[in-house]
Amino acid sequence: MAELTRFVPAVILAAGLGLLGLTHDQVRPTPVRPIASILDTVAGFDTKQLEVDSSSRRVAGMDEYVNRVFLRDTNYVFSLYVGYYTYQTQGKSIHSPRNCLPGAGWEPVESAVLPIASAPGIGSRDMNKYILANQGAYAAVYYWYQGRGRIESNEYTVKYNLMRDAALYGRTEEALVRLVIPLDTRGDRSQEVIRREITRADSIATSLAPRLAREVSAALPPAPQG
Repeated sequence: MAELTRFVPAVILAAGLGLLGLTHDQVRPTPVRPIASILDTVAGFDTKQLEVDSSSRRVAGMDEYVNRVFLRDTNYVFSLYVGYYTYQTQGKSIHSPRNCLPGAGWEPVESAVLPIASAPGIGSRDMNKYILANQGAYAAVYYWYQGRGRIESNEYTVKYNLMRDAALYGRTEEALVRLVIPLDTRGDRSQEVIRREITRADSIATSLAPRLAREVSAALPPAPQG
């Protein structure tokens, strides 16, 4: 039953967007700043741009993105992905990381919601957090949805707002914002080390998220008025 429940938001979205697609022409606003300019530098880190291959991009359906790894002394510390959709409809919508994360052997072992301090706009203004495990390796994933003036983590609320704004304004543009931070448990996989690494990852994510949310807000089209 839990597996089925996980896909409920996607089913609701597909049904809603299918109906809306029959009755409304959607506006397709482009970003006011390049998505690739978001969090282009962070003090103390080198960066490396990663390209999403054309096949994966067709599946994901985003119109603009940034996919960047941040390194310290050549070591991968965290990565950033922001995928922007100028519009969403059936067959072209943000894929929930909650559904995509379990793959290639990775499984969620812990989840939570963390606030984004001083986040702009309206909405819950917090982010999802998942701890993933794969054969003794661990990673922390943080993500939220941002667009049309809102920052949201709750999948149901995101889908409701999407259909509401499509009906009222013909606007469905939105971005998925995601940070991935590998946990260093190579030398010791004890619970003490895992908890310490999760705390470190939380510290990185919560310190970056406010700036990230502001830069995404500045890059996206203004919220609809009315």
